[in-house]
Amino acid sequence: MLLALLLLPLLGGIVVAFLRDDRTAKLTALTVSVIELILVIPAWITYVPTGARLQLALSVDWIPALGVHFSLGIDGIALTMIALIGILTPIVIGGSWADKLPEGRGAAGFYSLLLIMQTGMVGVFASTDVFLFYVFFEAVLVPMYFLIGRFGGPRRQYAAMKFFLYSLLGGLVMLASVIGLYVVSADYNNGVGSLDWTTLARVMHNAPASTQVWLFLGFFVAFAIKAPLVPLHTWLPDATAESPV
Repeated sequence: MLLALLLLPLLGGIVVAFLRDDRTAKLTALTVSVIELILVIPAWITYVPTGARLQLALSVDWIPALGVHFSLGIDGIALTMIALIGILTPIVIGGSWADKLPEGRGAAGFYSLLLIMQTGMVGVFASTDVFLFYVFFEAVLVPMYFLIGRFGGPRRQYAAMKFFLYSLLGGLVMLASVIGLYVVSADYNNGVGSLDWTTLARVMHNAPASTQVWLFLGFFVAFAIKAPLVPLHTWLPDATAESPV
């Protein structure tokens, strides 16, 4: 079910990108987003609040040499956020229906990027492998960059580049923490590094407090930029002013 929630907007975004008629692109994007919202309903119904911490789990080997898996699963917070994404996406598509795009920009590109961004957002909340989470977290930057840079206001390229550079800096700091998690976890997991959230929750509390703090700070900086929190917030006024509404 989670794999379907990931793949549907991605495939929809690819299809929309090749459509030439603006109205067809809009209708196709809206249809895909509504189907995605409908798919959220059985995930919500089948989730058992008193059940296992992670439900609807799926895991396959991805990079065996590093113990990285393509692992998906949801808890109550992730389910709520995925449902919120499912509700907001068709609202955004409908709300931008009559927007005038910059000269030379077609609706197909705009709505394709929205759907691809939806895939990244769902992936962020559905990932249960830290490396997979990192990939989705950073992948969202790509459609956001082009949405601002191609479809924004007069200073859109400046705003897009500023947003990208800030987020890239945070992503590099997070990557250092991801690598640190993998290396440190091996010391408390029989010599085998892991980025599986369940495994990390089980073993990382044995690491020295100072190590835990440094790893936390790496993730905190990345999240503080995305949130954003002062003083890492200065990309937001430009991005907000220049972004398509």
